[in-house]
Amino acid sequence: MREIFSKGTKQLRANYKGVPQDLISAIVESNKTRKEFIASEVMKRLEGKKDAVVGVYRLTMKANSDNFRSSSIQDIMGLLKERGVKVVIYEPAVKDDHFEGYPVIANLAVFADESNLILANRITEDLKPFEKKVYSRDLFGRD
Repeated sequence: MREIFSKGTKQLRANYKGVPQDLISAIVESNKTRKEFIASEVMKRLEGKKDAVVGVYRLTMKANSDNFRSSSIQDIMGLLKERGVKVVIYEPAVKDDHFEGYPVIANLAVFADESNLILANRITEDLKPFEKKVYSRDLFGRD
């Protein structure tokens, strides 16, 4: 789910406003396409599940980080919400019971139980018991 040159690319494109920069724009568009693809894949996996809930496991982009400002997953959460999917979050760095209008569940087991599908940037040991519910781009178990 990680974007190629995510936040920096958008800023770089803004800095070159009015200057031809096809490569930067192509990367930004590619990132947008990837988010749409992930949302569509999630929707396929939820097909036939009434009142489905998608759990987002961690808002952070990188392991051992607490920085989730403008993370790509938030855009995907918005796309799912637009499609009528309830989204819940497991993020220990968030101390409130809501983040940007989404419920935050502090207990991982409760979070997993309430989620029909868990969307994760990476597969961690914490997720192993719930692996059958996990959708991730993490093919190799690393960032």
